[in-house]
Amino acid sequence: MNFIKISAGIFLALAASRFIPHPPNFTSLLALAFYVPIFFGIRFLPILILCFAITDLFIGMHSLSIFTWGSLIVIGMLTRYFYSGIFSRILGSLLGATVFFIITNYGVWTTSGMYSHTLEGLLLCYTLAIPFFAYSLISTFLFSSIFEGSNKLIGSNKLSSKSNI
Repeated sequence: MNFIKISAGIFLALAASRFIPHPPNFTSLLALAFYVPIFFGIRFLPILILCFAITDLFIGMHSLSIFTWGSLIVIGMLTRYFYSGIFSRILGSLLGATVFFIITNYGVWTTSGMYSHTLEGLLLCYTLAIPFFAYSLISTFLFSSIFEGSNKLIGSNKLSSKSNI
C-alpha cells in the first residue's frame, strides 16, 4: 500500500509542476529525479520515469524522450554519492540539473537538424540553451530546498539506506 501511495505522490508532484503554467524548464522534475531515490530508494526511479512518460503523453511526445528519460536515470543513479548531508544533496541535485542540460542538449544537437554537426554547431546549441539552464538550476534549487525542508519538518530524517541503491 505504501508503494502505491508513494507512487501516487510522485505522480501528483510531477504532474502539478508540469501542467501548471510555468517558465520553460521550471518544474520539480530534476529535483524529483534526485530526491525520489534519496528518500524512497532507487526502486522508485522507474515509477518516476513512468510518471514522466504519462505526463509526456498529455503534453506531447517528442523525439528527445530517450535523452530526457535517460538523463533522469543517470541523475537517479548519481544519488548514491550524495547522501552525507543537506549541502551534499543540494549540490548533487544541481549537478543533476547540469547532467540533464548536457545530455538533453546533446540530443537536440544530434537529432533536431537545427544545428550543424560541427564543434561550432554543438557550442551554438549549448550557448542558446543557457537561458533554459538557468530556469532548471533555479527550479531544482527551489524544489530541492522544499524537499529538504519538508523532510526536516516531518522529522523522519530517515534517508533511504544505501542498500536500496
